[in-house]
Amino acid sequence: MLFFSFVHTLLGITNSVPEFLNKCKPFIPFTVNIQFRVENLLVTNKDLLVPARKRGYAVGAFNVNNLEAVLAVSEAAADEKSPAIIAVTPSAIKYAGLSYISKIAKTAAESSAVPMSLHLDHGEDYDIASKCVATGFTSVMIDGSHLKFEENIALTKRVVDLAHPKGVSVEAELGRLAGVEEKTVEEKEAILTDPDSAKEFVQRTGVDALAVAVGTSHGAYKFKAEPKLDFERLKTISMKIDLPLVLHGASSVPAWIIEKASKYGAELGGAKGIPEDHIKKAIGFGIAKINIDTDLRLAFTATVREVLMNSPKEFDPRKILGPAKDAMKEVVKGKMRLFGSSGKA
Repeated sequence: MLFFSFVHTLLGITNSVPEFLNKCKPFIPFTVNIQFRVENLLVTNKDLLVPARKRGYAVGAFNVNNLEAVLAVSEAAADEKSPAIIAVTPSAIKYAGLSYISKIAKTAAESSAVPMSLHLDHGEDYDIASKCVATGFTSVMIDGSHLKFEENIALTKRVVDLAHPKGVSVEAELGRLAGVEEKTVEEKEAILTDPDSAKEFVQRTGVDALAVAVGTSHGAYKFKAEPKLDFERLKTISMKIDLPLVLHGASSVPAWIIEKASKYGAELGGAKGIPEDHIKKAIGFGIAKINIDTDLRLAFTATVREVLMNSPKEFDPRKILGPAKDAMKEVVKGKMRLFGSSGKA
């Protein structure tokens, strides 16, 4: 991991260590062995996000719950030649088991020709972060956004002190994700990330990336009216902090997916996400990591419904879940193009 980062710094290149070693092959007898080891190393989110922020693109963090989701992400990354983050939440760990889901994800990432990380998303306490570090995750998020400022700093710093000596990067969150269209000014200020507090938080914790609250929210029902992200706030935070910034709750809830799901029986009236032009604008203000979960769930659900409706006699799980995997893969590829990460591996 340190060797990978060192070569990045030394050569001023991004995610091209294997290519560099191939070029050295005629001159260094043991290059083949080194290349094998590097290609099979998971990288950290820091390895992926620092170049992204500097070069003005973002890397997608795609939440996975099963084999099909993992394959969708890894295959899309290979097709798009894009770095990718395989993100696992505590609820996914509860569903699939830490050992199972981590080994599936690591198998996909370690056999990939593009750089990928294995990331704990929204870790709620020190214990889950510690378990993921011990299991081989290369990045963890500790979400203390529900805590008071000093308590959030203390928890985050404790996780940083655990993770950094082991070569694991850390993401934290300041502010709370919630739609703001019906909030008063005072309520907005209590929810959204304060730029000065963000600067102090980063300095005191030593985190590698910071998730900020600028008006997004989780799920498929993000807004009742038109989306209103606080871009001025994001711009100010970006000017005060040179770390990679993270946008959670960023699924766009595409109309074509909603229409497809509804056609085959889903009830998703009022679902609304983040417009793609808002995503591009946010990347211009320092967002280097974008979390995607809802759009993958919707693509999966819509396609499973379609298969079962059109093929009522089908009972082979592979023929039901395979198309769902392909649908998620297309969503992931679309996100990589939108974020500007295609071709950056």
